[in-house]
Amino acid sequence: MFEMLRSATLAAATLTTGLMAGLFYAYACSVMLGLGRTDDRTFVDAMQWINVKIINGWFLVPFLGAPILIVLTGVLILRGDGRSALPWIVAALVLYGMTLAITFAVNVPLNNRLAAAGAPDGIADLAAVREAFETTWNRWNIARAVTSTAAFGCLVWALVLPGSTG
Repeated sequence: MFEMLRSATLAAATLTTGLMAGLFYAYACSVMLGLGRTDDRTFVDAMQWINVKIINGWFLVPFLGAPILIVLTGVLILRGDGRSALPWIVAALVLYGMTLAITFAVNVPLNNRLAAAGAPDGIADLAAVREAFETTWNRWNIARAVTSTAAFGCLVWALVLPGSTG
């Protein structure tokens, strides 16, 4: 039973981390590229709405669940066999922690400043608002895509190590 719980937790940690890596990757290689081709009003309006609508259970469960599941996996591995996976679990936690740090230190404050600028129809200089947001947000989103993908890779590797899943 213990091995099944450890396996399920590792699988869930891998899945949630992979979902987040995919989200950040999709923004980097499609969403932001598409929005980058729009006019300033469309860009600001779309990003303001995206930032409002992304705060939902479909996003929050994997976003916040991933680190919880990674920690739980590490604890379960410490209490059983499969310790060869532990360094990979720790690496995944550090990398996903970097993803969270980037999100809360850079991307969320940028999102909040964009929201504070007000509705696009009331912004006098949309180009300046966009300029203050877009390049920095994109650069750090790519960093999140890299750190979360690396965390996902560590967890995938942990899945295939002998004894890590019972």
